Amino acid sequence: MSIEDAKKKAGYKAVDNHIKDKMVLGIGSGSTVVYAVQRLVQRVKEEKLDIICIPTSFQSYQLITNNNLKLGNLDSIEKIHVDIDGADEIDEKLNVIKGGGGCHVQEKIVASNSEELIIIADYRKDSKKLGEKWKKGIPIEVIPLGYIPVMRKIRSLGGIPTLRMAKNKAGPVVSDNANFIVDADFGIIHEPENLNQKLKMIPGVVETGLFINNVEVNIPKSYIGTKDGNVIERTR
Repeated sequence: MSIEDAKKKAGYKAVDNHIKDKMVLGIGSGSTVVYAVQRLVQRVKEEKLDIICIPTSFQSYQLITNNNLKLGNLDSIEKIHVDIDGADEIDEKLNVIKGGGGCHVQEKIVASNSEELIIIADYRKDSKKLGEKWKKGIPIEVIPLGYIPVMRKIRSLGGIPTLRMAKNKAGPVVSDNANFIVDADFGIIHEPENLNQKLKMIPGVVETGLFINNVEVNIPKSYIGTKDGNVIERTR
């Protein structure tokens, strides 16, 4: 079972188990979400489902519009029933690190306004504690003016911050919100809720890539595609 097959299995199962007619659906970002959208398109056509989709990034906006799904926005929608999104890492309590693709601020806004956030991922993202598998650090979106002071504060908390640099342009990565992204390595994270609060209190921090279950978001279930072709359904 390839990694792509594992992603597909997880994405398809989440859509089959959680999507119903007349729903408002958050569409997350990343490679695994592509498969969820693929299955959603199939079901909309076959079952004539009426689904409104709320994007979490320019990538998911394109997924929605390119597949002729019904596009909505947070200005006109009062309630999102389900948000399906990927993860860079998910622990046994369904706390999540997101932001490897730089979309975590908009992802968290949509997730926090959804009744349920369903996480889909492949087996590489599954760990007991955050920081075991994801070694690139917590993505933190910061105001460009304050990134140096923010990095100093991160060091004072025991982290190792790195300004994320672009690959195909000179200079740093710029988010969809025109901010910089700092990746902060704290090693194994034993108290993610406590660390998240400390980071968010730093002036200049817009948002962190720590999604804390039952505090910031409600993650009742995750679907993790395995090497042997199965899908692990995990609830807290």
